[in-house]
Order: sequence, then structure tokens, then C-alpha cells
Amino acid sequence: MTVLAVVSAALGYEWLGLRARRWNPWRGAAFAAGCATALAGLGMHTHDTAGHMGQHLLVAMIAPLGIVLGAPVTLLLRTLPVSWARRLSRMLRTRPVGFLTRPVVALALSAGSLLLLHLTPLFAYAMSNPAVHSALLVHFLLSGCLFAWVIAGPDPAPHRPGVRTRLIVLAVAIAVHAGLSQLMYAGVLVRTPGTVADRQAAATLMYYGGDLAELLLAFAMFQARVPAPPPGADRSHLRGVITSPEG
Repeated sequence: MTVLAVVSAALGYEWLGLRARRWNPWRGAAFAAGCATALAGLGMHTHDTAGHMGQHLLVAMIAPLGIVLGAPVTLLLRTLPVSWARRLSRMLRTRPVGFLTRPVVALALSAGSLLLLHLTPLFAYAMSNPAVHSALLVHFLLSGCLFAWVIAGPDPAPHRPGVRTRLIVLAVAIAVHAGLSQLMYAGVLVRTPGTVADRQAAATLMYYGGDLAELLLAFAMFQARVPAPPPGADRSHLRGVITSPEG
């Protein structure tokens, strides 16, 4: 089901990208790469902690960055009928969306759930229960997209805080991943099954792979821009619709 949803999102995005006037092809390439990475991670059959960690990096950290950099909300605002675009714009301003897009909430849903997974028996239970494991992958994909969107998304986000706040939250996320990887390497507090070598390989992958993904996210934060309509384009259909990344 999750794989079908990702494939449908990728195809729908490309179809809308063809309909949009002079849509930036790099946005489309980023979204396609993100979806392909998510599919690669979802398709992995992991039986050890290191394999699961590699899957987590692909699904929760690398794929979301590509998906978010594709600016799918901006693409929807450009291609939806005016009434639907305004509804989407109003939804982005609602209190529930405002709550979910607080950096601390996005951090708790992404990095916080990773702590819960490895510091409790949940990881061992998920490894022995395919349904729970699949549900966790869906959660990490969605929470990863939310975190990347809050921190570095080029899409409209009326509740997005300033760069300083986002940098602080990103620094906390880096510290959480680094601290958990060190606990895992030392075998302290973590509840992950498997051999010492397997656990330490997973810790090493988290430490270096997580750092790389978060550095890319930091770079994207400073580079993020909403794709502007081409010069002379008719913008009357966007009247009343959010078009600024900061709101």
C-alpha cells in the first residue's frame, strides 16, 4: 500500500509538472529522486540492525529531502483550480497545521520516535512483526518529510519560524542522532537485538550517514526558494493564495 502511494505521488507530480507553466525541471528531478529513494528503502528486506539502520536513513532522512525539495505544495497551488488552491491555502493556515509544523513537534515525531524505537523493546517487536515494521516505516517517511519541510522546505509555510530557530532545532536533531549512535556503539541503554558487530555497524552507519543527511538538510535550508512564476505570467489565479515560503 505504501509503495503504491509513493508511486502514485511520483506519477501525479510529474503529470502536474507537465501541466504547470515552465515548472523548474530540477524540482521534478528532486521529487523523483526522493520517491525512488523511498521505494528503494521500503523494498529492502532487512534482518539485522545494520540493515534496518540503512533502511531508516533512506526512508526517513534522504528520501524526504528530495521529496520536500520538489516543492509539491507549490506545484499544487499552481495547477489546482482556484477554489481548491484557496482551500489548500486556508488549510496551511489552520491551527492543527500550525501545531504539527512547529519545529519542536516535528523533531519529537522524527528524532524522538527514533529514541523510542531503540531505547525500548519496540525495535525487537517490530523486527518480529512485519505489520508493525511497515507501520514504523510509514511513520518515519511521513515524519521525515514533515521535519524536512519545516526546516528546509521551499513550499509555503505560514507558521515556519526564522532561520535561527530552525538551526537550533537541526542542531538538536544532530545531537540526538550522534548521542544515540554512541550509546548504540557502546551497548548502553539500547534495546537492539543482534551481535555486537551488527550493533556497532548500525551505530557507525547512523553516525556518519545521519551527519551527511543533516548537513544536506542544512544546506537546503539556506538555498530553499519558492519557484517564481515566469516573467509576465498571469498570477491572477493565485490571488488570495499563499505564495511566500515564509508566509
